[in-house]
Amino acid sequence: MKMTRTTITILAILSICLYFTSCNPIEDESRSATLLIINNLTGYDIEGNESNFLQSDVLKVDSTTGNAYVTADSAKASLTAQLLEPDAPLGSSLYNSIQVTRYVVSYIRTDGKNTEGVDVPYSFEGSLSTLIEVGQTVDISFIIVRAAAKLEPPLINLAEGRAEGTISVTAKVEFYGHDLANRNVKATGYLTIVFANYIDQ
Repeated sequence: MKMTRTTITILAILSICLYFTSCNPIEDESRSATLLIINNLTGYDIEGNESNFLQSDVLKVDSTTGNAYVTADSAKASLTAQLLEPDAPLGSSLYNSIQVTRYVVSYIRTDGKNTEGVDVPYSFEGSLSTLIEVGQTVDISFIIVRAAAKLEPPLINLAEGRAEGTISVTAKVEFYGHDLANRNVKATGYLTIVFANYIDQ
């Protein structure tokens, strides 16, 4: 009987240990019980209409003064926070909400020419401060092409006529944040960008 009680005790301890150390692989990687999801990334065409791509004008001309200038380009992301286990017995709490704090944009060309400052613009990081509760969808606007990038190669080459046509890239956008228990989350999305010296209307 003593051996039986000892065996039962050991099995009980092992069961408790397994319960507390087991976790969903995705949750273990993200360190959060909440997923940050990108529903959609959208840009704007040259006429300012929202679209699933971005037409980026590398040089604008003021119709009144004739002066040339450059501007940054923005995009819009639709973000949602969802529990890894939607049917969790305890449901969600305030600590499952996600605070998105920053994003990183980098650029990729399909022809394999990806040297920053030569073939594609330099990657950069931007700051955000957006709270997303579980089950909520939030739209945020963010800079996807810096104005400064249009004053550097390869974009300035398009503006000054040293390169003809267009440069097409895929923008990789990585959003970073944490839940309110300070566990990290991350989501990645992509948007096609076509750079050119478009004719000003």
